[in-house]
Amino acid sequence: MNKSYFVFRRISHIFTHSVEDFFNIFPMKRLSIIFFLFAIIFAVYGQPDAVVLSHYLFPEFQEGKVLMKDGTEVKTRLNYNALTEEVIFDDHGNILAIGKNVIPQIDTVFIGDKKYLYKDSKFLEVLHDSSYKFFVQHKCRVIPPGKPAAYGGTSEISAIDSYSSLISDGRVYDLKLPDDFKVKPYMVYWIEKEGKFKSFLSLGQLKSFYKKKKKLYEEYVKNHKVEFEDPKSIADLVNYMETH
Repeated sequence: MNKSYFVFRRISHIFTHSVEDFFNIFPMKRLSIIFFLFAIIFAVYGQPDAVVLSHYLFPEFQEGKVLMKDGTEVKTRLNYNALTEEVIFDDHGNILAIGKNVIPQIDTVFIGDKKYLYKDSKFLEVLHDSSYKFFVQHKCRVIPPGKPAAYGGTSEISAIDSYSSLISDGRVYDLKLPDDFKVKPYMVYWIEKEGKFKSFLSLGQLKSFYKKKKKLYEEYVKNHKVEFEDPKSIADLVNYMETH
């Protein structure tokens, strides 16, 4: 038998066991849930001895749940891969990701005390949800190593090849990337109000968005510590601008 058969059997066992309690609550849905899981989830494997989650949002997997639009809930340990921009979960040491074909059926993802929505083809953490909605999109860049080139530099082509290899062999899902790869997290903020959806890549862009309240913006920034890499400080700034 080939390797794919064993992978399929392994996934079958894992998910039948993982949602056993859920099946006990909703016995009539057992068969449909099994097919549902086979349809939306694929397995990716990490190094068993890796402990550093540099390109993951949380330092370790958190208790969480996935709420589907039909009201179905699946509870498991979750994390977010900022490199692949996927919701990842850990089931008995196996690193798994939700398939893109069923992601639109997801209503909300809860990881620890954080809430995420799938909107405009991306997972966004909800920072505020009332008269306006404010989100942060977690991303990261990975700078691969390059082979030594002339004049003490590195080869850009070899760096690209290294990154492509990282993706093709599935190591982007490893809990720890190779030591010679550098990870640089960054954020994109989104605001939704009055039917418009706007993104911000810097404080300058945010300031420009509130140009009609320039004096108010500058006064707040002067009296408060605002860091673009700190979602709470940005959410507080936006809330102040929206309510004054």
